[in-house]
Amino acid sequence: MDIKKDSFYEDALEYHRNPNGPGKISITPTKAIATQRDLALAYSPGVAAPCKEIEADPACVSEYTARGNLVAIITNGTAVLGLGDIGPLAAKPVMEGKSVLFKKFAGIDAIDIEIDEKNIDKLVDIIASLEPSFGGINLEDIKAPECFEIERRLKEKMKIPVFHDDQHGTAIIVGAAFSNWLAYSGRDIKKVKLVSSGAGAAAIACVNLLVALGLPKKNITLTDRAGVVYKGRNEGMDDAKLPFVQDTKQRTLKDAIKGADVFLGLSGPNVLDKSMVKTMADAPLIMALANPTPEIMPEEARAAKPNAVICTGRSDYPNQVNNALCFPFIFRGALDVGATTINEAMKLACVKALSALTMAEASAEITAVYGDIPLKFGPEYLIPKPFDSRLILELSPAVAKAAMTSGVATRPIKDFAAYRQRLEKHIFKSGQLMQPIYARAAARPQRIAFAEGEETRVLHAVQTMVDDNLARPILIGREEVVLNRIKKVGLRLQKGRDFELVNPESDPRFNDYWQSYHKLMERKGVTPASAKQIVRTRNTVIAALMVHKNDADTMICGTIGRYDHHFRHITEIIGMADGASTYATLSAMILTKGVYFICDAFINENPSAEQICAMTLLAAAEVKKFGIEPKRGDPRQAVSPFGTQGPGQSPHHAQYRRRQHHLSHAEGDRRRHRGGSPADGHQKIGADPDPLRHFARHPQRRRLRLRRRRAAGKEEAHAQNKEQGRRPQKTWKKMNS
Repeated sequence: MDIKKDSFYEDALEYHRNPNGPGKISITPTKAIATQRDLALAYSPGVAAPCKEIEADPACVSEYTARGNLVAIITNGTAVLGLGDIGPLAAKPVMEGKSVLFKKFAGIDAIDIEIDEKNIDKLVDIIASLEPSFGGINLEDIKAPECFEIERRLKEKMKIPVFHDDQHGTAIIVGAAFSNWLAYSGRDIKKVKLVSSGAGAAAIACVNLLVALGLPKKNITLTDRAGVVYKGRNEGMDDAKLPFVQDTKQRTLKDAIKGADVFLGLSGPNVLDKSMVKTMADAPLIMALANPTPEIMPEEARAAKPNAVICTGRSDYPNQVNNALCFPFIFRGALDVGATTINEAMKLACVKALSALTMAEASAEITAVYGDIPLKFGPEYLIPKPFDSRLILELSPAVAKAAMTSGVATRPIKDFAAYRQRLEKHIFKSGQLMQPIYARAAARPQRIAFAEGEETRVLHAVQTMVDDNLARPILIGREEVVLNRIKKVGLRLQKGRDFELVNPESDPRFNDYWQSYHKLMERKGVTPASAKQIVRTRNTVIAALMVHKNDADTMICGTIGRYDHHFRHITEIIGMADGASTYATLSAMILTKGVYFICDAFINENPSAEQICAMTLLAAAEVKKFGIEPKRGDPRQAVSPFGTQGPGQSPHHAQYRRRQHHLSHAEGDRRRHRGGSPADGHQKIGADPDPLRHFARHPQRRRLRLRRRRAAGKEEAHAQNKEQGRRPQKTWKKMNS
C-alpha cells in the first residue's frame, strides 16, 4: 500500500515519538513500594506466600497476580493492516495500538509480542508456551491460510481464550450489521443472496458466522483473485474455501453480483464499480470494508443504488465496521468468568448484544461525543459507534453468560447486577462513588425540577432516571420543543406518564408564581411588570419558585448559562437552610488515588474563619452521604494550602491558622474520642510530623527550610564556641548579617 508522506504522516510520527517518550504503552505498578516493608512484601521474602498458594491451587493465580486481566497480542507480521508482510518488528506500532484499545475500552492490560517465525509448528509451540503468563491470547495480522491452522492448534493445546481478531472480530461486527439490515429491510434470511469479494481469513470467518446466524451456504458465492470459487476449481484453493464451492457457470465477480442482495467486500480498492451495483437487487446491503480505500466509495454506490445501505471500514462514513466494537468486550467477559476458550456461543451472544444495542435509544454520553450525528436505528446507524460507553455494559455480560451456559467458565458470576456495577468503573469513574446516592434516590424518588428541560442531555438524563426509578422529573420548557426533541433523539419519555411538564408560556400557576416572586423581591426594586417578565423568561426562577412553594422537592439547573446568574436566583428565592450561616459549593475530583472533595471553589473568594468552619462541617455531612466517613488527616478534608505549624507569618498564614483553630474547636467535643480534629491541614496519619515537610515541593520554600535548619545548626555551634572561648566562624557572621 502506497503511503502519502504528507502533514498527517509527519503528525503520526511525532505522535509515536512524543510526548512522554517513544511508543504508546508503559507498565505502571499497582502497589506502592515506598518503604522497606513494601519492598519485602512485593519481592523477597513476602512474594513466597502467593507462590506457595498458587502451587497448591493454580486456580487462585488470578487472585494474586495480574494474569486474569492480562492478554498477549501476538503477531508474526505477515499480514499487517493494508501493509502486507512487513515483518514482526515493523508490526510493533500496530500491536502497541491494539494494547491501548484494550486498556481504553475494557480496562484490560495487554502486552504486544512480535515473533520472528513463519513456521507453523514452531510458532504454535512458542505461543502455547506462554500460557502460564497470560489470561488470553489475541492473534493479530497473521496471513491466511496459516492463521486458520495456527488458531485451531492453539485452541486444542491451550486452556485460555485464543481469538484471531482479524477473523472473528470482523465477523462479529459484520454479523451484527447483517442482522440489523435484515430487521430494517424485512428480508427473509433464507432468501438472501450474498456475494463476497475476498476469501481470506476475515471473509471466511464472516461467512461462517453468517451461516451460524441462518444464512444457507448455497446462497453464498465467494470470489477472490482467481474469480468465483466454483466446483472443480484448483487455483488458489484451500480447505477453508471448500465448504463454499458452488456448482455454477459464473466465473467473475461481475457475473456473480447480478441479483445479489448483499455484497461483502474484504479484498482491495475499487473492485466493485457502479455498473455492477446497478445489477444488484433493490435496496441492497453493500459492505465495502477494504481500508483505507474501499471496494467502492459510498458516493458511487449510492449514485448507482440510491436506496442501498452502505457499511465501510472508515471512520468518516456511517456504519463503520470497526473491530474495536468487539474484541475488548468479548475478552472482558471471557476473562471475568475464567473462560477456557471463546466459542461460537460467545461470539453469537456478542452479535445479538451489538444488534440490540443499536436499536436502543442513544445515551447522553454518546450523544455528547458524536454531536449532531443521528444515532437512531436506520440505514445510517446500523451498528453502534466505537465510543459508545454502553458497549462494555451490554457485550461483556452477554459473553460471560454465554460462557457460563456453554460450560467453559471456570469462575461463574453469581450476581450480574454487581458485575455490571464493576464494569461501570471502566467508563463512569463516578459510578462507584454515586451508588449510595442512587440507592437512597431509588428508595424514595423525589420531585426534581429541571430548569433546562429542553436540553438534549437533560432529556437523556431524565430517561435514565425514569428507567431506574430514581426521581419524579419535572421538565420546564416549551411543550412543542420538548416533545419534538424527545422524538428526534429517540427517547421513550411520555408526558404525564414519565414526567410533568411546566410550560413557561402557558402554565396556569403563572399568576401565583410572579406574585410570589414580586413579594420576595419588591424591596430590591423588582416591580410587578419586571416580576412577570422574569418569571415568564427565566426557567431557573421558575424552578426555584417550585421548590419555594413545595411544588418540587429540589431542582437542577446550570447546564447552560453562567453559574453566578443561576446562583443569584436560587439564593434570592430559596435562601439558606435552617441553621446554615454561609453558602458553599462542594465538588468532587475522582482520581486514580481516590476521590477528593473540594469546598468551596465557586462562591466564597476569601472566607472568614467562621465561614470556613461552617462550610467544612456542612461538607463533612454531605461526604457521609457518599458512604465516606471523614477522618483525621483525610486529605479530602484539608482546608488550607498552608501547614498548620509552618513558619509563615503573613496575614494569610495567620488567618488560616485562626480558621483551623475555629474548626478544631467546633468539632472538638464530637471528635475527641476518635483521636483528633476533623481537619489537620495537610498532615496525614502516620506521616513524618516535620512541620516544614510541605514546603519541600516548592523551590523557594525548600530554600527557606534549608536556610533555617542551617541557621539553627550554626547558632548551636556559635553557642558552643562562646562557652569554650573560641571565635565565631566567619560564615556564621556573614549569614547573621
